[in-house]
Amino acid sequence: MSIVVIGGNERMESCYKSIAKSFGYKTKIYTKMSRKMSKSIGKPDAIIIFTSTVSHKMTMKAEEEARRQNIPILRSHSSGKVAFENCIKEVKYCIGDCKLCKINQK
Repeated sequence: MSIVVIGGNERMESCYKSIAKSFGYKTKIYTKMSRKMSKSIGKPDAIIIFTSTVSHKMTMKAEEEARRQNIPILRSHSSGKVAFENCIKEVKYCIGDCKLCKINQK
């Protein structure tokens, strides 16, 4: 089980990894845009996008890859520990059909 994190704070990377590990997830974190990002996302269980700390271009690349592979996306404006924990808790409820999901309609 894995999660990809787009955005967030560089100094929080180790925190994100330890929180995800406590829930049983491996994590790839992209706090800055890199050329290999869209190719190395892989097939995670979900993509978490921290909207306040990410560029529009980076968000578009992540969304494009998620649509292509049918990967659910969770968005959070805040990039703190509690917000990240809440996103991870929502991953287990995600069924992959965002049109039916009440979580994304907030």
